[in-house]
Amino acid sequence: MKHISQKDINSFDRFYRGNLMNSVTGFKSANLLATHSKDGVDNVAIFSSVTHLGSNPALFSFVQRPLGHGVGHTYENLKATGKITLNHVNMNLIERAHQSSSKYNSEISEFEELQIEKISRDGFIAPFVKEANIQVAGEYVSEYLIEENNCILVICKITDIFIIENIQHEDGWLDLGKAGTLTINGLDGYAVAKTEKRLSYAQVDKELEELSLKTDA
Repeated sequence: MKHISQKDINSFDRFYRGNLMNSVTGFKSANLLATHSKDGVDNVAIFSSVTHLGSNPALFSFVQRPLGHGVGHTYENLKATGKITLNHVNMNLIERAHQSSSKYNSEISEFEELQIEKISRDGFIAPFVKEANIQVAGEYVSEYLIEENNCILVICKITDIFIIENIQHEDGWLDLGKAGTLTINGLDGYAVAKTEKRLSYAQVDKELEELSLKTDA
């Protein structure tokens, strides 16, 4: 196997190192996070750092890069309104979603600039991405500064979920492959998620069983 040492890593230019480090830890989620600014501008941007944090309460997190230099509109809008939506990226959205990582001015709506159709639902401040097959509404909970790199770990609570028909099993599990959800390899590699197998809850001294992938709901 090829060995890349700490010395090698330190010697790489930032783009090479960024591509390496963003892919070596594995596939990541591809989500469009949408917010609404205090000035009435709808913002949407792709994030690959969304992580499930727990089911009760239902929490997710995302990492906000150091503020400034044209970044942080999602974070600033979330802090101002307390509301956000999480929308799964699929093949229909891939190019426009990727382009949303550009550093647009805060007065420009990526929805309009990139022709990403939105849904404004009654009772929700932040808009949803219409073409997303899984849409989640969330609320700001807290944040933690990561002192080692000045990034911010932002914690949100899930309040509402909207999903297309025929992707949820009777035990609650969502078939993301059937939903067309993409994953991200590194910074710019997009892959189609396909579920090959489900296994029963792991217990000591109990043999695993394969669960059906047939959607019942």
